[in-house]
Amino acid sequence: MKKFSFVIAIILLQLVATAQPYSPNWSSLNQRKIPAWFHQDKFGIFIHWGVYAVPAYAPVMSNSGVSYAEWYWYRLQEKQKDFLAFHNKNYGNNFTYEQFEPKFKAELFEPNQWADIFKRSGAKYVVLTSKHHEGYCLWNSADADRDWGRPWNAVTGTPKRDLLGDLTNAVRDKGLKMGYYYSLYEWFNPLWLKDRKQFVEQHLFPQFKDLVTKYKPSIIFSDGEWEQSDTAWQSTKLLSWLFNESPVAKDVVVNDRWGGNTRGKNTGSTYTTSEYGSGMDANVIWEESQGIGLSYGYNRNEQLDDYKTSHDLILMLADIVSRGGNLLLDIGPTADGRIPVIMQQRLTDMGDWLKINGEAIYETNAWKQSYQWSDGLRPGKKDASFMADYSVAKMVVAKKDTASIDCFFTKKNKDLFCIVPSYRSKLLLKNIKLPVSVKASLLGASTNIGCKQQGNNVMLDLSAIKPGDISSSGIFVVKLQNGLQ
Repeated sequence: MKKFSFVIAIILLQLVATAQPYSPNWSSLNQRKIPAWFHQDKFGIFIHWGVYAVPAYAPVMSNSGVSYAEWYWYRLQEKQKDFLAFHNKNYGNNFTYEQFEPKFKAELFEPNQWADIFKRSGAKYVVLTSKHHEGYCLWNSADADRDWGRPWNAVTGTPKRDLLGDLTNAVRDKGLKMGYYYSLYEWFNPLWLKDRKQFVEQHLFPQFKDLVTKYKPSIIFSDGEWEQSDTAWQSTKLLSWLFNESPVAKDVVVNDRWGGNTRGKNTGSTYTTSEYGSGMDANVIWEESQGIGLSYGYNRNEQLDDYKTSHDLILMLADIVSRGGNLLLDIGPTADGRIPVIMQQRLTDMGDWLKINGEAIYETNAWKQSYQWSDGLRPGKKDASFMADYSVAKMVVAKKDTASIDCFFTKKNKDLFCIVPSYRSKLLLKNIKLPVSVKASLLGASTNIGCKQQGNNVMLDLSAIKPGDISSSGIFVVKLQNGLQ
């Protein structure tokens, strides 16, 4: 009997270990590797949408978080001069931020039209702000209404619609993965201001679990983590639930923003994030996020020249992927539920290019040299290639010197891809030795590409390329089949 009981005990212990493989500590959590699909998909769409889409204002300031329109409420409270002047002039100094909510109607929101644009862009996944730092939820969150003491979600509030759920269904119907941005903290939530520990346990935990259980995201983009450590947020406990017990335990991907001490760490289980130009390298799984303009949320103050061109965006995608990253490209819809037409145009232009050249982007890896400079100059560590002026494919290496980007490189199995920013009749690839069996071709065309080894370099003869062989962006890809040893 004792032997039988011992065997049963061992079996039960094994079952428990199998059911709960990840303990609430980073050492255990990092044993769970990032699901492979994320690194393979390369390109996603970010959406910042909330009550801040009503004022839709920020000053236009390059490389500054002050240009983020979604921070409108916070900037008012800190009395930032540009926001305060705009608000008082147009709404009056007695008009509170909460009074914008009745104007957030989303009456023109067509989730199927949004999803169609995302599909046509060539993106593989979508990440929507389920809740930004203002605390307003795009799904029916009872926790939000209870702790704010008012309807503070899109279902009980003015839209009277599950905006998150409707878009989720439409996106998945197009065959794309759906994920959610989720802010851990809320600027002015009464419970957060009163008792942060109570906020974590009685607001954040049940709300987060409700979101995940109902909508089953493929990605969680956490944010607003900097106010506390991961210990104060109890992040490892929450992630242990996510990886062990949630309905998406096996396939969900999460980022690195789980406490003021976590960014760039725990690269076993989380991907590393950068935004507006910081970038990473191919030694970690990382993702760069940027808006088409200078803000994540829609900013009515931005003009045409403040938006990246389609050419810029394609080069940015090529640059990021060539260094092993993903691009999460942001759009800011309007309060009535429209994606601005100029943003739609940019996205579909990217998709048209990817239809022809996607082989050089999807499921690729970084090569030993991510890009090549025409004059042999390379930027210093401080001059990350995101600082490039993509419109002319140049970068300031020093105050007086510039260097032209000849091409970006990606690889897949034994094939090497050269993404070329603009046409030239010949292209010298430096410090490359190709096997005899290599075959050079232009993606999307039957054009013959001459390929000749010249010492330690390779000369590509591009003179046979005709105008109709290249997309309207002018950016094209030469595939070197069997180009890697």
